[in-house]
Amino acid sequence: MIIAVVRQEKRTTAFETSVDADRWLSDLDALWGHLAPAFARIETRWNAKRLAQAMMAHLERRNCWTLAEHAGEAGPWRFQHLLSRAAWDEGRVRSEIRAWACEHLGTTAGPRVLAVDETGDLKKGDATVGVQRQYSETAGRIENCQIAVYLAYATAAGHAAVDVRLYLPRAWTDDRHAAPLPGCPNRSASPPSPSWPGS
Repeated sequence: MIIAVVRQEKRTTAFETSVDADRWLSDLDALWGHLAPAFARIETRWNAKRLAQAMMAHLERRNCWTLAEHAGEAGPWRFQHLLSRAAWDEGRVRSEIRAWACEHLGTTAGPRVLAVDETGDLKKGDATVGVQRQYSETAGRIENCQIAVYLAYATAAGHAAVDVRLYLPRAWTDDRHAAPLPGCPNRSASPPSPSWPGS
């Protein structure tokens, strides 16, 4: 297995891939069959699937409004409810996606790559978990942003995002006695550090 660290540069190269839409929809339906137990209600599972499909669309901006419009919704409320209040097991979803990716993408010969990508998502306000003025490689400068580390699995058969961890700046972790914030992972005294095989 190859582990690669992906660095984003100011100049990027765009490319397009060819996708068999019927096969893609069939694979997505099969994957959602495995994910069903992670959702307490069928409506939640249905909204999660629609959100995932909208997130894969070629949209200039992705937020609950643009994703809802793409999905044919009148407004963002269903997706906002899914992301902030609905009951579902995100750990189980990640675990099932990892297992599915390894099973379906690891069947071909050739290299298998784990790509690690630290991405800064630029934000305008300060209400999003983990947001503060910090260096973002995406922007190439200090910006108001949220930093996340993404893990993707890639083979000749395709690629899939298999995990993500949000970086919480020290300002978000220093006050150990503060009340839990909605959507905020458990507070810890220091930023997470990756554990690599063999370390």
